[in-house]
Amino acid sequence: MPDFPGGVYAITPETADTENLLAQVEAALAGGVAAVQYRDKSADVARRHEQASELAALCRRYGAPLIVNDDLRLADLTGADGVHLGRDDGSLREARIILGPGKFIGASCYQSLDLALAAQAAGADYVAFGSFFASPTKPAAPRASLDLLRAAGPALRVPIVAIGGITLANAPSLLDAGADCLAVLSALFDAADIRAAAHDLNQLFATEPEQ
Repeated sequence: MPDFPGGVYAITPETADTENLLAQVEAALAGGVAAVQYRDKSADVARRHEQASELAALCRRYGAPLIVNDDLRLADLTGADGVHLGRDDGSLREARIILGPGKFIGASCYQSLDLALAAQAAGADYVAFGSFFASPTKPAAPRASLDLLRAAGPALRVPIVAIGGITLANAPSLLDAGADCLAVLSALFDAADIRAAAHDLNQLFATEPEQ
């Protein structure tokens, strides 16, 4: 199984307008995002199933994985490429059993390298730290530090995702500290031109030096 792709990791906005959501995500994919996470906390099961299924098909056309946030059953039912689980969203080992070896499993590790090491040991394909900056989505989220990224890089074998208030202006500091992926919502989907915003963020990776 290939590694989880480095680059821009688009987190979808929550909306009942499925047609607009698909158009927004397609613009982000056309701009070069490496992966998409479907995030919808609503209780509308039918809407979430429809949107995840449509997004999975769209992402396949662009060769980018679709990851479902927090909902293992939805990821399994819709043929998504994986699931992202928070601390209280279920077992990583259970997710691997249900989804099989060919799907990605990501884990939120907040501000804790110990959680990341445990997630890696349990079979996570990538780990996410945050929130690094003030986030419109989760304004009260505790902050993670650049020192955490610097410590995590040598300690982990799996890709590291940074999340929380990431913009074109502050993203380079995260990459310099060791992030492999940047999870972005507002800086992408609130932009006047989503494709251009994705392209500009993606260019940060194009200029990264060879390791």
